[in-house]
Amino acid sequence: MPDKAMSLPAGPAVSAVPASRATAAEVLLQPIGVIHSEHQRPESTPVQPVFARQCLGRVELHPEYAAGLTGIEGFSHLYLIYHLHLAPAPRLTVQPFLGDGEHGVFATRFPARPNHLGLSVVELLRREGNRLLVRGVDILDGTPLLDIKPYSARFDHITAERNGWMDMVDDETATQRGLRGYSKSK
Repeated sequence: MPDKAMSLPAGPAVSAVPASRATAAEVLLQPIGVIHSEHQRPESTPVQPVFARQCLGRVELHPEYAAGLTGIEGFSHLYLIYHLHLAPAPRLTVQPFLGDGEHGVFATRFPARPNHLGLSVVELLRREGNRLLVRGVDILDGTPLLDIKPYSARFDHITAERNGWMDMVDDETATQRGLRGYSKSK
């Protein structure tokens, strides 16, 4: 059977990959834009979004993707999917900021992940052409943006019944450890 190329929009940031080659072992992602924020260094970027509630940022899509923003103004919140381009080398077990012991990286929000993918929910304040002004940004300035999806309270809202090991961390400890500059030796 002949290879059929996937139908993708033409543009400098997108290339067609034959469908037969799009395997679990080969995934090619091209940034669709850049996330700008006040956070200039990884060590001063908020550990969790709860500490970035008032942090403003700007999502700038490459111009060839601007049409993909049509209708986005109707949503109050967005998922930003991005590449953790300055994250440490991947590890399968980590000691997260909140925890005292080791946990599997998939049971944490630690950035040293195998594919260095990040996910944040931000509040959309307004759209200006191919730019989005957002609030609640816990993302490093200059981070490559991979995708945007609208958050829908109707379809996405889940009240978590279990939060794993995180349920054992009291609020005061979580707040202390979530603030940059905290040292467990204090």
